[in-house]
Amino acid sequence: METLTAFAPIAALLVIAIVVSIIILLISRLFGPWRPTARKTAPYESGMKPLGPANRRYSVRFYLIAVLFILFDIEVIFFLPWAVVFREMGLYAFVAMGIFTFILTIGLIYEWKVGALEWE
Repeated sequence: METLTAFAPIAALLVIAIVVSIIILLISRLFGPWRPTARKTAPYESGMKPLGPANRRYSVRFYLIAVLFILFDIEVIFFLPWAVVFREMGLYAFVAMGIFTFILTIGLIYEWKVGALEWE
């Protein structure tokens, strides 16, 4: 039970943030002007008229690049705490992160060789 009380401030902050967000949206909707027109709801493209539908199909490569970005972003998230406690953990931490980095490097080399990083 003691561990749950440690998270009580985080839960309270989360509840307060959600309640305040909902209140702000409701006040804006009730008291703010709401006059949608076709021009206001059209997708904005640098002040020019849209050339096609707003929901165009994207190439699979776009999603592949996005997934690779997320993958290497997560790698950085794992590197930061490791760097902070590296000296306390010693050789075990070094070997574990070396294996982790090696696996990700093999994946990057594979993606590079397949041509997934080429943008046309």
